[in-house]
Amino acid sequence: MTTLASHATTLGILAQYLTIAFAVMCAAAYVLHDRAPALSRRLRVAMAIPMVREGRPAWMRALGQRIAPPTAKGKTCGSCSGCAPD
Repeated sequence: MTTLASHATTLGILAQYLTIAFAVMCAAAYVLHDRAPALSRRLRVAMAIPMVREGRPAWMRALGQRIAPPTAKGKTCGSCSGCAPD
């Protein structure tokens, strides 16, 4: 038989695993953005384009616009502007 205490322990462990998984995903996203900005930009564009198409719900279009990277300005590649001349 399972008791209330065992369910609480199971939920606590699940919460710990979810928190750790979220922290690892955030760290991986940061490293990807920092070390491979062009790849990060391409991935963001690939995720955003299907979300902002006509006929999608408003919440999905708003999320797609938030995910989409900023537009490129000038002659830079648009990923970080770190190598662009001033």
